[in-house]
Amino acid sequence: MASWSPEAPRSCDCFVSVPTASAIPAVIFAKNSDRPRDEVQEVVFVPAGTHTPGSRLQCTYIEVEQVPKTHAVILSRPSWLWGAEMGANEHGVCIGNEAVWTKEPVGEGEALLGMDLLRLALERSSSSQEALQVITDLLERYGQGGSCREDPTPFCYHNTFLLADRTEAWVLETAGRLWAAQRIQEGARNISNQLSIGTDISAEHPELRTHAQAQGWWGGQGTFDFAQVFSLAQQPVRMEAAKARFRAGRELLRQQPAGGITAEVMMGILRDKESGICMDSGGFRTTASMVSILPQDPTQPCVHFLTATPDPSRSVFKPFIFGVGAAQAPQVLSPTFGAQDPVRTLPRFQTQVDRRHALYRGHQAALGLMESDQDRGQQLRQKQRDLEREGLEAVRGLLAGEWAPPRQELGGLFQTFVERERQAYT
Repeated sequence: MASWSPEAPRSCDCFVSVPTASAIPAVIFAKNSDRPRDEVQEVVFVPAGTHTPGSRLQCTYIEVEQVPKTHAVILSRPSWLWGAEMGANEHGVCIGNEAVWTKEPVGEGEALLGMDLLRLALERSSSSQEALQVITDLLERYGQGGSCREDPTPFCYHNTFLLADRTEAWVLETAGRLWAAQRIQEGARNISNQLSIGTDISAEHPELRTHAQAQGWWGGQGTFDFAQVFSLAQQPVRMEAAKARFRAGRELLRQQPAGGITAEVMMGILRDKESGICMDSGGFRTTASMVSILPQDPTQPCVHFLTATPDPSRSVFKPFIFGVGAAQAPQVLSPTFGAQDPVRTLPRFQTQVDRRHALYRGHQAALGLMESDQDRGQQLRQKQRDLEREGLEAVRGLLAGEWAPPRQELGGLFQTFVERERQAYT
């Protein structure tokens, strides 16, 4: 069994706003991905595909059966693995995941990472509820497991997920192959590195309660509180810190006026350092961030803002829209190493490779200037703010019907903003 290390990175926060909490008739999704501080996160566009019946798909560690058709996806992922920390598909489904530890033991055996489950669900679902079904079916068949960091020392955990689409959201929390889910049809919700579903369970694994009873965790009578029954009795120190972040995130959502949550509000929450939601502590930090606007009107496009760089307080949220002309932005794609990649050679992770993409390199140099040269740093920060504001204004005009660019231009929007940001750093 993998041991819990007090220094191991274990932090993320996800948020969702469902009308009438949202300021516009849209579901708004947001996530910070908090990972080992030097880990590079890339943004990958994968077009829709058709696949040979009976073919197999290589995920991070294991193969699974491929499906006949997969949807187009945009993924923000640690560049060494197959899955993703967060992403969206062409049907307006968004998913983010979180590490969690429960009374169920976490094994070191290689199976599907939570990040693999996330990508598989995006590629195979057209709604958040369907995505939940995909994840739970795969969980039952293949299980979850394997090291979640690029290091010889295993770091393993189970997962919780926030899934959203144009009309609703779901929280899915797992403990091994067991799970519970809560449907969110109004208001705002957040998750962090802990179980948060109590008695309001909308769906669950058929053996969830009988297993808890057999383990002596629940008496079998009265109210069944999933978080209470499956949470560790003694939480590690940093799990206690996750509780504080969860409460702070919930409070930041509650502070917004009724019907006042916007993409900009979500970006502000992701940038909040006082709460620890925007993380930069010791060996880990917020390595990438994402905010998505999912309009209820199916004729309007969903818009996904991604940073592709660490620390959202000093990064640019850039808009991506699925459609004609959508393609991979090469500036945010990390180099590949084929069969010689340390994740592919056994034993794994015995060597290190340079996975930095072009935007990451420029951004890191810019962060150095912000810290060492106050005047130039302020100029760079102003360029970042101006570029982000331009993207937000373009999206506002698009969703308000004030701007109707050619479809080809919409598909290339993200790549245009990525290149402009890269040039700002040269």
